[in-house]
Amino acid sequence: MSAYIGLRGRRRDIAARRSVHPICDLQIEYSLISRGHRGSDPTPRPRELGIAITAYGVLSRGRLISGHWRKEAPAAGDFRAHSPRFQGANADANLALVEGLRRVAEAMGISVAQAAIAWVGAAGVRISCRVIGARRRERLSEALGSLGVKLSAKDLAAIEAAVPPDAAAGARYPEAAWPVSDSER
Repeated sequence: MSAYIGLRGRRRDIAARRSVHPICDLQIEYSLISRGHRGSDPTPRPRELGIAITAYGVLSRGRLISGHWRKEAPAAGDFRAHSPRFQGANADANLALVEGLRRVAEAMGISVAQAAIAWVGAAGVRISCRVIGARRRERLSEALGSLGVKLSAKDLAAIEAAVPPDAAAGARYPEAAWPVSDSER
């Protein structure tokens, strides 16, 4: 038996689960466009319990916030082809958010991905670890470059203005996927 376990998804019952077995980490999707329920800080209860937070999806399914995804050409088998955030008018609205973030990032001399990753680490939510998925070496180098980005209060405000809480259009998952995909609803 493991000494500690981690959980995925926000858990309303985390204290009860912790009473059964020690929980060391809670993994949640957290990014500029996936901030949780009405943009609120998703971490107070786990922090009270001494549970670390690992953020996954910091680039919003890889490419949307990274600035490298294009609506016209989803690859065969790409999850995003079925996600409401990446379809039709939702994709257009979310790509417009990315363009706003791109202008902010360029003014700071960094990439869109670096701004998004740095924001997750600096936005006032105590994240222990940011999970970055990179399929190519240049994307990994770009993501690692975010470690050297120090965002000022002015930078954070500019990023928040470009991508306000709850600005993302469309649900994270198709309706049929919610029962098995997450506990954040």
